[in-house]
Amino acid sequence: MPVQNPDEPFARLTVQEAKDKIDRGEAQFVDVREPHEYTAGHAAGTQLIPLNSVMNRINELDEDRDIVFICQKGQRSALAAEYAAAAGRTRLYNLEGGTDAWVEAGYPTEQ
Repeated sequence: MPVQNPDEPFARLTVQEAKDKIDRGEAQFVDVREPHEYTAGHAAGTQLIPLNSVMNRINELDEDRDIVFICQKGQRSALAAEYAAAAGRTRLYNLEGGTDAWVEAGYPTEQ
């Protein structure tokens, strides 16, 4: 079950919870790493919006669906969720453990 810290405007998902949400088509899946990290390998089905571009590209974040952010380990994606919340987005999730956890779980990746 997603963990919601009262001090954070997003919930934290395990890699399994995130995968289930993505597989059910319930969420936009956004990788906030840098382009060179993304091209080296990323979770299948992600959209690249680097952390420093989130505010400039806020219109690309779905207003009517859940948004799951992923980075390498889970720190930049938490910050991206904070940015999205500041811009008025809701239904925000951070994938704990990031791409490392995704790969370790054996879930599909792309290059």
